[in-house]
Amino acid sequence: MLIFSIIAIVIAFIGVVVEFRRDLMMLQQNSYRNERYNRWLSQSQDTTSTMRLVSGAVVLASMSTLSVPLISLNLVAIVSIVNIFILAGKKYKKPLVMTNRARRILGVMLFLALLVVGGTLAVCLCHGYSLDYVAVATLAVYCLSHLFVFAANWLLRPVEKHINDGFYRDAERILGSMPDLKVIGITGSYGKTSTKHYLNRILSEHFDVMMTPGSYNTTMGVIRTVREYLKPYNEVFIVEMGAKQPGDIKEICDLVHPSVGIVTAVGEQHLESFKTIENVQRTKFELVDSLPSDGLAVVNDDFPYVANRKVDNVECVRYAVGNTAGASFTAVDITYSPRGTSFVLVSPDGDRLKFDTRLVGECNVSNLIAAIIVALRLKVPVDKIRYAVGQIEQVEHRLNMKRTPGGVTIIDDAFNSNPTGSGMALDVLAMMKDGKRIVVTPGMIELGERQAELNCKFGEKIATSADVAVIVGRYNREAIVEGIESVTEGRTAKVHTVDSFSEAQALLATLLAKGDTVLYENDLPDTFK
Repeated sequence: MLIFSIIAIVIAFIGVVVEFRRDLMMLQQNSYRNERYNRWLSQSQDTTSTMRLVSGAVVLASMSTLSVPLISLNLVAIVSIVNIFILAGKKYKKPLVMTNRARRILGVMLFLALLVVGGTLAVCLCHGYSLDYVAVATLAVYCLSHLFVFAANWLLRPVEKHINDGFYRDAERILGSMPDLKVIGITGSYGKTSTKHYLNRILSEHFDVMMTPGSYNTTMGVIRTVREYLKPYNEVFIVEMGAKQPGDIKEICDLVHPSVGIVTAVGEQHLESFKTIENVQRTKFELVDSLPSDGLAVVNDDFPYVANRKVDNVECVRYAVGNTAGASFTAVDITYSPRGTSFVLVSPDGDRLKFDTRLVGECNVSNLIAAIIVALRLKVPVDKIRYAVGQIEQVEHRLNMKRTPGGVTIIDDAFNSNPTGSGMALDVLAMMKDGKRIVVTPGMIELGERQAELNCKFGEKIATSADVAVIVGRYNREAIVEGIESVTEGRTAKVHTVDSFSEAQALLATLLAKGDTVLYENDLPDTFK
């Protein structure tokens, strides 16, 4: 019987390790923040998943059947094996990245689990109890795995702070050794990553430029960029600045000290954490408030909560495509073609500068304007700017357009959907006239109390912009479908609902024909269903 007990304990502990890795992945996707992880737990109902309920029932049943040890051990082993196979077979869009921090958290989680299992073993050996209790205790650890995530993350807070403070001081030292470095900060509810790439491409015609890679837009992401990528010979450092709560952007500014700041948008993004759009506005303008008196703020007046924000601490240049009344730089004569977009930039002194780009969409024109304004201020020759604008490649997953060998046009806007950007993407889709216009989307997230309302409006826009709407997942399904079906005049969209993107792809295989256009609008991470 001893060998059966040991086998059951080992199998159950393997199940714990596999589950811990999945839990850690979700903590990582929630920025290692316990409060965000807890919010995900309440929304996903992961604590009451089928496997946890079954495992909990097995724990209780085993406690009442310890007089029949073989039954208890079989139950523990069977449910653990089933769980291991289920988790091993799952595919994730953003799998766990085993960073040093992730290793530390996993190590503490396993240590705490071993304390529970080892403590139970010690009690059993001291009092002569059956080792079945150890197997049951190991399965109980699986049932309560989220508590181990919270505990390990909390216990490591002082360690992480000490490590991060050291990294911060090192980044400060590096930046302090480069007094002539021109630092440009870019923030906004959306558009900041695209603007960063466009500005980098343009300025690279005239300067040695470094930009924060990927989505390294947190304080630690910027610190990592400074320590690992910034070189002594770089002349310009473009810093993307993201925020999940007030103070985040100021923290980055206090480190890098930008002299130029771009605010691309203030909109209804991350309302779940910011609560109000006024809080979003205050946080985004932390960049402008941090600029020196001889600095430059470049802000997008197409957004009301940018246009109505007074800036008097620094020179402020306003730009716009739509709300041009108070803007210094505006875009006119915007035309789209299969080759991309042409537009004319009108400067404050009346100059009209024509540009051609491979990019599509009004949002990309807006982002280009911000980049061009900064390039002009830094005295990059116009011919170099015009050449760079013509060479700019579309940023992956951000209104990226390509054509398949089968003659189907793909508009990839899957990175991070928002109320303004999704509307612009649908406007581009609506202009496609050759075949069926198809949108594939799970809707928008992190919109707080307005989540349902804004996804319903999104559905209303889909109704008249697409011929086929494929709604993925259940998170926003009801609101989007309600919005589509509320449109009675001019509705063209036929609705299909699926539970996953793999199902959506299978559906598309039966629908697509040469000349069709597919818009992929957003792709939710694993923390949403």
